[in-house]
Amino acid sequence: MTVTMNNQTPLPTVMIVDDSPESIDVLRAVLGHEFRLRVALNGTKALEIAEAVNPDLILLDVMMPELDGYETCRRLKQNASTALIPVVFLTTLSETDSQLKGLDLGAVDFITKPFAAALVRSRVRSHVALYRHRVELTRLVEERTQELMETRYEIIRRLGRAAEYRDNETGMHVVRMSHMTRLLADACGLDAKRTELLFQASPMHDVGKIGIPDRILLKPGSLTPDEFETIKRHTTIGAEIIGDHSSDLIVLARVVAMRHHEKWDGTGYPGGLKGTEIPIEARIVALADVFDALLSVRPYKPAWSLDDTMKYIFAQRGQHFDPQIMDAFVQVLPECLRVRETYKDY
Repeated sequence: MTVTMNNQTPLPTVMIVDDSPESIDVLRAVLGHEFRLRVALNGTKALEIAEAVNPDLILLDVMMPELDGYETCRRLKQNASTALIPVVFLTTLSETDSQLKGLDLGAVDFITKPFAAALVRSRVRSHVALYRHRVELTRLVEERTQELMETRYEIIRRLGRAAEYRDNETGMHVVRMSHMTRLLADACGLDAKRTELLFQASPMHDVGKIGIPDRILLKPGSLTPDEFETIKRHTTIGAEIIGDHSSDLIVLARVVAMRHHEKWDGTGYPGGLKGTEIPIEARIVALADVFDALLSVRPYKPAWSLDDTMKYIFAQRGQHFDPQIMDAFVQVLPECLRVRETYKDY
């Protein structure tokens, strides 16, 4: 059961690591009224408890058999789940070199034996307070960062939908294709950070439609060669709208806007890039975009059936689409269809 103070705030947890029962008894008497104490008699047990409990402070004896305090501290700092826990060494050693070794390993302080009760309480209070303050600051920063990321993504998604409204009345295409893009990116082996970044950037792929005249964008029939050249400009217009910025998200959004109409065989636009010259993120977006667009109503066409769409997609393997991304697409097709069901046009 968690020990609490009168105001029901949980007591800070301090772990004592010492092979001497006498030292442990002294520290219990000194700290037991203010802190919840956990005890380990050796370094191996200390590592196990620290990972499970995540104490606010570790009081760690230096001279222990087998795994001494220095090695225990080193392992604590190598473990991401325990690395930030402050460590205070307990020692009878007074040599400067020993203290420097401990500090180099990541310890924040030393308390020497025999213990002075007032000094022990003061130092433990100070280090626990500092640690809790740092943890709270970290939580607030992470919370604020998450809020900013969510706001940034929402703005980008809304801009993408605004462009999509030009030729798709619900604007849901960008929602669907961004989710499909994430599924494809994960299946293609992109790391989690890059996958999430692409999910956030992909709604901007057609933002350049804003610069295309309605008489061309909404034309119900076939385009003339000149009109098609104008349509192709939405890729470069989109890149210009997004602009240059140091943000990873903006950089990727610009790449996707510029390159999502390039084709694997080099017949795409605007640069006629071929194969792996095309950034993989743009290759992924290209497939997700075409798949959902074919299944959706557009001013110039009705929605295609799933059978017709799949026949076209497979016919374009190695021409429009990267063959390896096609393989990944087959794996996630059931999930892509669930995305379409979840985010229907209304």
